Amino acid sequence: MTPPRTGRHDREHIIGVALELLDRYGLPDLTMRRLATELDVQASALYWHFDSKQDLLAAVSDRILARIPEPAEGEPLIDAARAVRDALLAHRDGAEIVISSAALRPGRSRAQDVLLRALPSHLDDPDLAATAVLQFVLGHTTLVQQRMHGESYGASRTTEVLDDDARDAAVFATGIALFSLGAAPALH
Repeated sequence: MTPPRTGRHDREHIIGVALELLDRYGLPDLTMRRLATELDVQASALYWHFDSKQDLLAAVSDRILARIPEPAEGEPLIDAARAVRDALLAHRDGAEIVISSAALRPGRSRAQDVLLRALPSHLDDPDLAATAVLQFVLGHTTLVQQRMHGESYGASRTTEVLDDDARDAAVFATGIALFSLGAAPALH
């Protein structure tokens, strides 16, 4: 929830309102103009707190990832991956926001740190493995969210042996199980 406004808008309040607008309208309609209107300020006033829309989206991404709980000691990779996925699914277009931020902003995120702690210790390059797992989680969650959007607009579900939700869960668990095996290719 957005922190209550205490006079002037601060960065944290603006991020909270942006997240509320994201949940209400989705990423395509989260514009600086709409955000400024919601805050009852001129759009140019937002640039006092953010260098660009991408800077705002990176802050929203960080807020989404802040929902990921601290992993328990020895937490299995599947639990850490589910925690990341759940944080992404908690907000409309959460995966798309985080994936765009990851693509444009170098460095590890909270999600990668959580996944890194849950990876098997025998890996040659745990940072690379955490990045691979995160990219799988982001891709999988983006597909799930796209399906959810389609359904909200009247697209029909496919008829599979398993229903889509059960199939999504099975694909997710299978992918993470494969990562847990530590079967990473040798880099040349």
